[in-house]
Amino acid sequence: MKMTFRWYGDDDKVTLEQIRQIPGMVGIVSAIYDIPVGQAWPLEKIMELKNKIEAHGLTLEVIESVPVHEDIKLGLPSREEYISNYKETIRNLGQAGIPVVCYNFMPVFDWTRSQLDYVLPDGSTALIYDQKLVEQMDPLKGDLQLPGWDSSYTKEDMKNLLDQYRSMTEEDLWANLEYFLQQVIPVAEESQVKMAIHPDDPPWPIFGLPRIITNKENLERFIHLVDSPNNGLTLCSGSLGVTYDNDMPSIIRYFGAKGRVHFGHVRNVKITTEKSFEEASHLSSDGSLDIYEIMKAYHDVGFEGPIRPDHGRMIWGETGRPGYGLYDRALGATYLNGLWEAIEKSNK
Repeated sequence: MKMTFRWYGDDDKVTLEQIRQIPGMVGIVSAIYDIPVGQAWPLEKIMELKNKIEAHGLTLEVIESVPVHEDIKLGLPSREEYISNYKETIRNLGQAGIPVVCYNFMPVFDWTRSQLDYVLPDGSTALIYDQKLVEQMDPLKGDLQLPGWDSSYTKEDMKNLLDQYRSMTEEDLWANLEYFLQQVIPVAEESQVKMAIHPDDPPWPIFGLPRIITNKENLERFIHLVDSPNNGLTLCSGSLGVTYDNDMPSIIRYFGAKGRVHFGHVRNVKITTEKSFEEASHLSSDGSLDIYEIMKAYHDVGFEGPIRPDHGRMIWGETGRPGYGLYDRALGATYLNGLWEAIEKSNK
């Protein structure tokens, strides 16, 4: 297992110097953030990012993410241009020696929360999702803007985009995903890049939009769309784990045994009501997930890929990108490393 940390580039308040000082930290998860969605990433920009990270004694283990243009998800004729650009990006990433690309296929909106600074009983703040609040929100009115969302859309752009999705069914989205994979995965194989789709977050429809990467059954369907070892998964415990129907240790063991888990996001969530949850510290007792059993499942399948602590609380007066401060994620990384060491030693 390789312990990694998400870094948002030079604009990130968390620096590579700070990340390097976290015990057991070896790798970085990052991306190129100034290239518009749909354009190819030049090799020189990829190498610039890689070299900057390596100069700090770390390795660039995962690109998270190469965004998929909405025209691809919608299945529009213009998707051909964007898929061609995506393939060029994968070739360049392969040439740079980047082993894993994390991406998602969520229509319009990336991860969604109803509040970014909910005050927990201990005084820290965290991201939460309240289904009733989300149902009352209208993204066209600007009721909600989240860091993971594409902010380049105007209100009119957003309206047109949502209108295009109104008639789309889950099966339509599956068909468009399959078409994308059929084009992209052969290039990933040639480039020795592992593609790792991220689950929908949360794993149910929002704002009337379909979501399909949501549970074990759908993950199984996904890996058979293009049956290749390069067509794999990012298993995010905090995405899939917000519903009790998703048994995370079982899912990790099942797909890990098939060699289809290429990247792990490990974090805890506290389920408050059906389809509502709070993000918590990584400690098992603070949430609804057994992080020990999750790490043991990765260990039991011989997982050797990258794992990162995911969203953290804001603690000790820190401010910054919601979910992506230094302190709580550093505590999470240390906790995960401690669990891993204990599991390894108990198996000797």
